[in-house]
Parts: sequence; C-alpha cells; structure tokens
Amino acid sequence: MKPKKQKLKTKLRNTCYNKLPTRVTQNEFNQFVKPYLRKPHHGPQLKISYYKIFNYVLFVLHTGIQWKNLQPCRGEISWQTIYHHHNRWSKDGSYQSLFESSVEVLNKLGKLDLSILHGDGINVVAKKGAKKLDTADINTKRAIKS
Repeated sequence: MKPKKQKLKTKLRNTCYNKLPTRVTQNEFNQFVKPYLRKPHHGPQLKISYYKIFNYVLFVLHTGIQWKNLQPCRGEISWQTIYHHHNRWSKDGSYQSLFESSVEVLNKLGKLDLSILHGDGINVVAKKGAKKLDTADINTKRAIKS
C-alpha cells in the first residue's frame, strides 16, 4: 500500500513585500519606472533602451555579481555604461523618487502593511584594527588603563 500524499496548505498573504522583482516587463517599466528615471539632455544616443539597462541593473543587484563580471547579450552595451547609468540614477534621486512613488501606490492599493515598518537611526562606526601597544608582552587591560 502506498501512503497517501498529504497536500500542503499554503496561506495566501495580502502583502507581497518580500518578493523583490529580478526583472520587469516592458509594460511595467513604461508604467512604473520610466517616468522616474532622469535621462540626459545632451550626449550620444543610446544603442539600447533604458528598459534593458534597468533590467541589467536589477540582475546585478539580485545576483550580487561584480559589475566587471556582467556580460550583456551579444555585446550590445558595456558593463561600464550600465554602471554609469546606475550610478547617475542613484545620485540624482531617480531611485529615491521611484521608491517613494511605489510606496505611495502600494499604500493606496492597501498592499502595504505599515504595522511592521521599522526605522532605525543608529549608526555604528566600525573601528579598523586594534589599539597598538608599545610592548607586545604586557596585559592589554593594564595598557589601556594607563
């Protein structure tokens, strides 16, 4: 006799805050992301769309690979150009405005649970290395007191 398989019961959650996107579709990009990314007013035209650049940035952030190890398809763009756009968007406030607008939209749709939002303003400085002692053979506690 074969044992009966038990079905696992899964609970559906109303919020999906823990599912970060690793890729966006063209429609999602045009609707949610593109209006908040600042584009340069002058300079050379790009060979590929901002949609592809944004997906490459998401890939690097999701996998955690180094920028140098990013290999775009068919050599359509260099990793330096993708990093340049990512760096510019992070410095000019594009990502900040994208984040703020997405929080507002999620809150309006009722998909944002603010009861579990935590804000911590503590900054801890990491000290590099140990305190140097004149003599290596003495007790550390005594050396620090004197």
